[in-house]
Amino acid sequence: MTLVHPQFDPIAIQLGPLAVRWYGLMYVAAFVLFVVLGRVRARRNMMTGWRAHDVDDMLFYGVFGVILGGRLGYVVFYKPLYYLEHPLEIFAVWQGGMSFHGGMLGVLVALWFYARGRGRRWLDVTDFVAPLVPLGLAAGRLGNFINGELWGRPTGTSWGMVFPQVDALARHPSQLYQFALEGVLLFAILWIYASRARPMGAVSGAFLLGYGVMRFVAEFAREPDAFLGILALGFTMGQWLSLPMIAAGAAMMLWANLRAGKAHPTILDRMK
Repeated sequence: MTLVHPQFDPIAIQLGPLAVRWYGLMYVAAFVLFVVLGRVRARRNMMTGWRAHDVDDMLFYGVFGVILGGRLGYVVFYKPLYYLEHPLEIFAVWQGGMSFHGGMLGVLVALWFYARGRGRRWLDVTDFVAPLVPLGLAAGRLGNFINGELWGRPTGTSWGMVFPQVDALARHPSQLYQFALEGVLLFAILWIYASRARPMGAVSGAFLLGYGVMRFVAEFAREPDAFLGILALGFTMGQWLSLPMIAAGAAMMLWANLRAGKAHPTILDRMK
């Protein structure tokens, strides 16, 4: 069965010269979800000292991290030579071009400043934030689908979705795959995993590992960026950037659990 992309109008609301775009509304939805879910986690973790106003403060820091990190990540990871020749276009964010991996690094730096200013441990902060992120990512992927961008590779069969702005081939609706994997499924896994007490760093590691794996898998269905194509070993840039996340996430979870095990000796340890 072949579906056709609905070709949504990217402008949700037009008020004279003011245009509100769907993609912008998805960012708003992501921030609202962060606050709502964060307050739920804060209520469930009152013994650890988290309060509702902490979530608002983290969002303030996180917004700057997402925007600055996402843009700079796109510049450095995807088009460094182009922006070296056109440095002023680095600031032209309305032209598009944001990198999740860069945005994540930006958020990590922003949360480090937040943790330092509040006298908290950085990993305690990232453990609190990690389960709040995936539904925001889901909103972003839904925005990509509405805009008809970041489409998938041809399916090679009559099954798929035609994106008329690209060609007449049936393609994978990879934006929806990423919505389901990196967004909904990862949220469910992390929310359940973080509902019980975990060693410091374990939830953060689970996010890195989970997102890295799901993004790596989804990239097989997503059309590579035209200006990059397929890179070494048949991987895309998104896959290469996901591999360090997978390794770091697995290492963090191992470190967190080994560290927790040493902090709580077994009966055999006490008998020595």
